[in-house]
Amino acid sequence: MTLDVRVTPLMLVALMLGLQDYAHAAIGLDRTRVVFDGSKEAVSLNITNNNTQLPYLAQGWIEDEQGNKITTPLVVLPPVQRLEPGKRSQIKVQALPAVKALPQDRETVYYFNLREIPPRSEKANSLQIALQTRIKLFYRPASIVPGQQEQADPWQQQLTLTREGEHYLVNNPTPYYVTLIDAQRTKADQTAADFEPLMVAPNTSSTLGPTVAALGTTPVLTYVNDYGGRPTLLFKCSGNTCQVDVKASQANE
Repeated sequence: MTLDVRVTPLMLVALMLGLQDYAHAAIGLDRTRVVFDGSKEAVSLNITNNNTQLPYLAQGWIEDEQGNKITTPLVVLPPVQRLEPGKRSQIKVQALPAVKALPQDRETVYYFNLREIPPRSEKANSLQIALQTRIKLFYRPASIVPGQQEQADPWQQQLTLTREGEHYLVNNPTPYYVTLIDAQRTKADQTAADFEPLMVAPNTSSTLGPTVAALGTTPVLTYVNDYGGRPTLLFKCSGNTCQVDVKASQANE
């Protein structure tokens, strides 16, 4: 038997209006990324039930770079917990012994997932929506945890650009992942055409979407730091190579 369901524009509008109250997650997370310090055994995250009337379950887990659920070398504890209305709690990402098998000279990226599970509705034929938060989790071995001087001079300033044909190649010579979220011709300009956010892995290169013509010879890149901040890098190009203008970048912050 084939069920033919026809959705009219009026039905879509009604559905959208009905979902407005569910647009925001009930379970809130205190950060937009997790940096796991390899010298520690665990990292704790704060979660909050922003719904002041209903209790929610919070379910957490880790995925690898390919999106597969994993239970080692990192695990979420507790995997499920109940949060009363308006209450706060903590969720922990714990390192297991297998973490020692990870590369110790560079970061490894994972994804932390947090799903909210609403209480069962007592109303018949009601629609319940469980929202899910997914953020990057970087395991940073103890051997590369930045010291005070390295924190004062961000490693992202070591990025260089190399012209290859009509595009720039972003070169990341560091042992850290770098997430780029914007590219402009100058700080005052809009996002360059064809730019898409990208994450450049340690000791690798990635191609920027905008053309060299669109970015010019003083391109500006915006990245996300450990704390969710969005500093900018101002480059100066000479020939086919561009380097960060450190003084100009620091003055721009």
